[in-house]
Amino acid sequence: MKLLIVDDSSTMRRIIKNTLQRLGYDDILEAEHGLQAWELLDTIDDINILITDWNMPEMNGLDLVKKVRGDQRFVDIPIIMVTTEGGKAEVITALKAGVNNYIVKPFTPQVLKEKLEAVLGVNEF
Repeated sequence: MKLLIVDDSSTMRRIIKNTLQRLGYDDILEAEHGLQAWELLDTIDDINILITDWNMPEMNGLDLVKKVRGDQRFVDIPIIMVTTEGGKAEVITALKAGVNNYIVKPFTPQVLKEKLEAVLGVNEF
């Protein structure tokens, strides 16, 4: 399974990547902003999950989500937004744009695991 992490903070990308690797995911791509993420999505066929920040230069996460959801190729890709924007209005805006799940920074590895499992439909017994 291939995951794409989009965040302008290299530290945050590293934290998310390390957490994902501990969860057993090892095919992880990174992008610094929405434009770079779009280029990867447009050229690499099998990206399965998009994890994106909201506030980034070039193209922010919300615009990236709208662009992804506007392209038939990506309508089913699960998107998790990881951001400091934790207000109710922001969460609603992101969900309306097409985000499948939402994580407010700072977060624990357990929260990322739970949100990832939720978008993948994984049930713990």
